[in-house]
Amino acid sequence: MHLSPFKLERCFAKYEFSARYLLCSSDCESLTVGDLLALEPGSGEALQRHWLGYTESVGAPSLRQEISRIYTGIQPEQVLVHSGAQEAVFLFMHAALRPGDHVIVHWPCYQSLFEVARGIGCEISFWEARAENGWALDLDELKRMLRPNTRAVIVNTPHNPTGTLMPRPDFLALNALCAEHSLSQERSLLLFSDEVYRELEYDPADRLPSACDLNPLAVSLGVMSKSYGLAGLRIGWIATRNADIYNRMAALKDYTTICNSAPSEFLAELALRHRAALAARNLQIIQSNLARLDDFFSRRADRFAWVRPKAGPIAFPRLLKGDVETFCDELVHESGVLLLPGSMYDHPGNHFRVGFARKNMPSALAQLEQFLNQHTI
Repeated sequence: MHLSPFKLERCFAKYEFSARYLLCSSDCESLTVGDLLALEPGSGEALQRHWLGYTESVGAPSLRQEISRIYTGIQPEQVLVHSGAQEAVFLFMHAALRPGDHVIVHWPCYQSLFEVARGIGCEISFWEARAENGWALDLDELKRMLRPNTRAVIVNTPHNPTGTLMPRPDFLALNALCAEHSLSQERSLLLFSDEVYRELEYDPADRLPSACDLNPLAVSLGVMSKSYGLAGLRIGWIATRNADIYNRMAALKDYTTICNSAPSEFLAELALRHRAALAARNLQIIQSNLARLDDFFSRRADRFAWVRPKAGPIAFPRLLKGDVETFCDELVHESGVLLLPGSMYDHPGNHFRVGFARKNMPSALAQLEQFLNQHTI
């Protein structure tokens, strides 16, 4: 298979560890190992005793038990642990798809959510979220896109990069639509639901059920890096009641990571026992920074269009004057502030991704403001 360069990741490889301020990070403020161990008395000693041999390929039973508590109808044996979310995406595509399949992908999106399927030889249709509609998706448009050979619908809610959250009636209707379509086709229609920002809804009442709890064929994606701020653990997972897809993915994992890091599994399990506190901590940072962004974009309405997100640590504002790639390039080189131009998503609308779940965001925003004052248009 052929995979095109991953634009977003190549951009981060260039700037992530050299720019002074990452004002576009998609993850939340992290912790030290000491911070994490402090959540439970005796955990430091337990980590020192933890065995460093191979782990179970599907994930430690106790970790899978803890992950299963995130859902309402998932058993530990229906959880498959991966090295981050990216491995899970890659293996799902290879387990579920074959050349000639049609795949519908919520767009704009993280590149691997369509690029891997395209590399396999699938036909890709983009189910576009549009700024003029507040980044909402149109279910009637999805219905018109369905074909007899449509094998999968890929969605991401809460959404990267716009911060939108699908309304509950629409999410329920989407799951029902996929189930109904499966009944009329030789091969079932799979829903792959990227839920890595779940538990970062600004209003808890807006939280959606997981697709895997609604739909027996759906696959839900989770990870430690986003809502919990623990990207360095490199632990992700899928949860599904679809035994066929689960078994196919588990078999393919023998050709990628085989198993996960033993210390990472230990620390991930510890963190998940305290996931509500970790998510609440990050939500507090998000809400504080979001208020600053509301004020900034209100004062700078002549330069930017701002659609306020509903969940998660990122949004997708639009630059009203000038070219967004030139703007972002000058900003990082002159002020050390990294924003992510929408071209990294192949999006043509002059948008850029802003991230606001880091404690140093006020300093980054001050640098952006200073840059704007020096570059009047």
